Amino acid sequence: MANTSRFSKPRQQRTDEFDQVIVDIARVTRVMAGGKRMRFRACVLVGDRKGRVGTAVAKGADVTLAVNKAATKARKQLINVPVVRETIPHRVDCKFGAARVMIKPAPKGTGVIAGGAMRLVFDLAGISNVVAKSLGSKNKINNVRATIEALKRLKHVEVKQPVGQKKQPKTDAPQPQPAVAIEQQP
Repeated sequence: MANTSRFSKPRQQRTDEFDQVIVDIARVTRVMAGGKRMRFRACVLVGDRKGRVGTAVAKGADVTLAVNKAATKARKQLINVPVVRETIPHRVDCKFGAARVMIKPAPKGTGVIAGGAMRLVFDLAGISNVVAKSLGSKNKINNVRATIEALKRLKHVEVKQPVGQKKQPKTDAPQPQPAVAIEQQP
C-alpha cells in the first residue's frame, strides 16, 4: 500500500556522481552506570575524481548506519581542489593533530606515491601524479584530515613549465633593439 501521508516524500533512488570509500571503522564504547554501550564509528571519503573531495566521521548503532551518516556529512563538506595537469599546482605542508603531511607535485607518468589513507584522498580528488609523505602520526583519520587541510591550502596558479621537462632553447635570431632618442647639443 502506498504511503499517502502529506508529510512523507516518496523515496527516490539516488543517482550519485560521487564515489565513496570507507577509510576506517571502529567499535567504540561508552561506559554508563548500567554497563558499556557499544556503537560503531566510520570515517568515509567522498569524491567525484574531478577535483571535489570531502570527508566525515559519524557514529551509529550499526556499521551501515554509521557509514551512511558519515557519507551524508561528507557530501556536505566537499572542497574544490585545483588540479593542474593531473597534479597539484605547488608543494604544501600541513599538520592536523600529531599528523603531518608533505605533498609535492610530480611529472606526468609518476603516479600516486603516497601511503594508505592519503592515497585514497588523491584517488577520489582526481589527482593522478603526486608525491606525498605522512609524518608523525599513523592515525588514518588524522592523516586524512591533514591531507584535506593541505588540499584546502592550495592556490590555483598556472604552472609555467610542466614539471620535469626542459625549457625550450631560445632562437638565435637577433632581437630588435628599442629606439633611443639621442639629444644633440648646439
